[in-house]
Amino acid sequence: MGFLQRLKDGLKKTKESFVNQVTNIFTGRTNIDDDLFEELEEVLIQADVGVKTTFTLIEKLKEDVDQEEITEPEELMDYFQKELQSLLQNDEGGFKFDKDLNIIMVVGVNGAGKTTTIAKIAGRYKEEGKKVMLAAGDTFRAGAIEQLQIWGDRLGVNVIAQQEGSDAAAVAYDAVQSARAKDVDLLIVDTAGRLHTQTNLMEELKKVKRVIDREAAEISAGVEVLLVLDATTGQNAISQAKLFNDAVDVDGVALTKLDGTAKGGIVIAVKNELDIPIKLIGVGEAAEDLQNFDPEEFIEALFSSEE
Repeated sequence: MGFLQRLKDGLKKTKESFVNQVTNIFTGRTNIDDDLFEELEEVLIQADVGVKTTFTLIEKLKEDVDQEEITEPEELMDYFQKELQSLLQNDEGGFKFDKDLNIIMVVGVNGAGKTTTIAKIAGRYKEEGKKVMLAAGDTFRAGAIEQLQIWGDRLGVNVIAQQEGSDAAAVAYDAVQSARAKDVDLLIVDTAGRLHTQTNLMEELKKVKRVIDREAAEISAGVEVLLVLDATTGQNAISQAKLFNDAVDVDGVALTKLDGTAKGGIVIAVKNELDIPIKLIGVGEAAEDLQNFDPEEFIEALFSSEE
């Protein structure tokens, strides 16, 4: 099964609610009026597109109507899809590894799918022939360290770990030194994800980031911060993203569990309200279900009439 088909399958819930409602708005009337825009606004907000993004979309559509002299609601549906795609278009899916050592610091709250995402990324790049190493930087929970070590064994990659309660920054330091000594291509550092409202967690993450940045600068390694968000948490994911971004300057988002929500509009909200690229999206449990984000494919999968 190709990823476009996986994407279509994974977005079924969103398609059956959000997209079908949008389609009904455009096909169920004969003229473009204020009622159409009001209904569309309501559906977009309910689908977690977000208030700011919804208003942006509505204004763009009104401009399209005036400039292109659109009179048919069904014709406006095509412009709606184009506007959605243009909001997402600047995203660079995946990673561009152009250094001898590339480091991904993975952040996010517990339960978002952080460890599984790390494992899937590690597995993908190991298959591509890269030498991968993991660092168990969530020293707050013994279970998190053990889980990462189990994944390391399964994938056949080294895991740098210390005891529960160790200094996470020290683990990160050891991991960068080890990765450098062993000619590793990709080091993925896990971090703690207990309640995102706890400021001490954010201070810990800042410290880990400082250590990684300092050590990476000495050897010209590349560093990216990847935030893992659970799509099913809706607008709460936006709040989380703002907190993590303020603390550690997030470079990209991995949006997991899109198959579990009918509100796939969160993809558009994350990009437009935070201006952080969506690197990866997850639409299922299998390793192949985590893929580089492609705006064109995403819109096609949502609005395609083919199953």
